[in-house]
Amino acid sequence: MTPGNEAARQPVFYFDLASPEAYLTAERVLHDLPQVAEWQPVWLGGLRAGELGGFRCAQEIASLQENVERAAQKQGLQAVRWPDPYPADTRWAMLVATYAKQIGRAVAFAQAAFRQAFAGGRDLGDPDWVLIAAAACEMHPTAVKKSAGLSSIAARLDEATAAAAASGVLDVPAIRVRDSVFHGDAELEAAAEVLLERAGRS
Repeated sequence: MTPGNEAARQPVFYFDLASPEAYLTAERVLHDLPQVAEWQPVWLGGLRAGELGGFRCAQEIASLQENVERAAQKQGLQAVRWPDPYPADTRWAMLVATYAKQIGRAVAFAQAAFRQAFAGGRDLGDPDWVLIAAAACEMHPTAVKKSAGLSSIAARLDEATAAAAASGVLDVPAIRVRDSVFHGDAELEAAAEVLLERAGRS
């Protein structure tokens, strides 16, 4: 198998740090998928689902929170603590996630940031909490702030989001397995089954 073909076969996990459902998936994807996934930051506002706070009324948000809290308990995670405000404005955090991916630390940073937000109740709209998450995976704050302000990083995030949308990603979390896209934490098992089937045929 050539490196290009191998990359094409690798599943992709799309996430935005604003999404508590993506947090749940991030806590499972490393051990529930039979193949290592690429972690791809995307900007939820550029997907069809739109920004998390743009289409949910208070009742819908409360229902989502209850579902996430139950799922976290079922997964054996610590109790969810909700950031205030929720949903948070994670644009800057996602620029940092894009920089983290560029330097090979997407997984470590995303896990640290998700846990800050939904286990620690920290507002990722506050750059200080983002920098703490970055420091946890040895990303220097000066380099983080400089890189997150670069137009090239913003362009990379927007391009990744557009590419995700073009491949059929409507919302986060999502797992892409070749031409199939699985949305939501509940579809992680379905993505794993497809990967196992394809591994058996190869």
